[in-house]
Amino acid sequence: MKYDFTSIMDRHGKDAIAVDGLGKPNGFAPAAPKAGFDAIPMWVADMNFATVPTVPEALIRRAQHPAYGYFDPTDEYFDSIIAWQKNRNGVTGLTRECIGYENGVLGGVISALNVACSRGGRVLVHSPTYVGFTSALTNNGYNMVLSPLKRDDAGVWRMDFEDMEEKLRTQNIHAAILCSPHNPCGRVWERRELEQAMALFEKYDVTVVSDEIWSDIILEGSKHIPTQSVSEWARQNTVAMYAPSKTFNLAGLVGSYHIIYNKRLRDRVRKESSLSHYNSMNVLSMHALVAAYQPEGCEWLEELRQVLTANVDYAASSKSTLKVWTWPGPRAPTCCSQTAPSGARPTARPSARWKKPAGTWAWRCRTAGRSTAAATCAST
Repeated sequence: MKYDFTSIMDRHGKDAIAVDGLGKPNGFAPAAPKAGFDAIPMWVADMNFATVPTVPEALIRRAQHPAYGYFDPTDEYFDSIIAWQKNRNGVTGLTRECIGYENGVLGGVISALNVACSRGGRVLVHSPTYVGFTSALTNNGYNMVLSPLKRDDAGVWRMDFEDMEEKLRTQNIHAAILCSPHNPCGRVWERRELEQAMALFEKYDVTVVSDEIWSDIILEGSKHIPTQSVSEWARQNTVAMYAPSKTFNLAGLVGSYHIIYNKRLRDRVRKESSLSHYNSMNVLSMHALVAAYQPEGCEWLEELRQVLTANVDYAASSKSTLKVWTWPGPRAPTCCSQTAPSGARPTARPSARWKKPAGTWAWRCRTAGRSTAAATCAST
């Protein structure tokens, strides 16, 4: 491989709550592992892989110019997003007017909900539900109506369209959050699933907020379908949220973006996002996105997907001796606190009590006094 996905990176003391936050009394991080067990940072959604080299190179070049004043997003910023969406997702007809900056996906979700419905209103969300949605909606006075995913005969988690329709029909719902790919289940929705969901939302006049932050970092053999692409109605009634942060390990730089084709909806979401006077781009974040969304970034991402796929396949093949999670059907390697295993690399070497299988590293840890799943990372 051209890029390094095998070196173990020590993140201690390098602004990483994944390792330095363990055991801190902030109510967010898990307890530190007990003596004799190594920390595995699977509880937070970032990776222990170094990002694509073009990103630090771009940041260093920009930081060498000793002025960091007010600025506007460059043409290169918008052109990079348009090219990325076209090359990765087959998106056509995207213009810079349809792209808007958001500090974070959750903030963008709330701005969109504030436009689509009123505080105290009901929002349809699939469960199990990403904890960020739960906290953001609760903090902003929205009532979640949960539609549980269900397993089909093949063991694949699917949307329950009958349950969705019953709740849309009876509970006066005007907004829904669609997580695509789904976090925490890891499903990459198929086109027919998205078409059926969007047909229901159209039937009941429901504005959709589609969180597609995981759309790049999916396992080999899966294909992301942008929600806005499945119908003209979906294109005009969906607020889609994206970011390079999960894909390229850039969360600490802060920076997401929305895509909204409907001008009326777009204008209202932008106005709502501006009201805090705090939704402003960071100059280094802009340069990081441009650097990540280059051909080198695409090449790096394809190698990353190979590594993650190999990791998951190795874990699945070892399930006779290791307790692991597997994803039937199209899948994404989500690595939030609810989901295991993640694509994240542990930061410490194996505990002496574990024998290293040929060609692999293996770890086990305890969190909050309970054994967690063993994590495996296949060497490449």
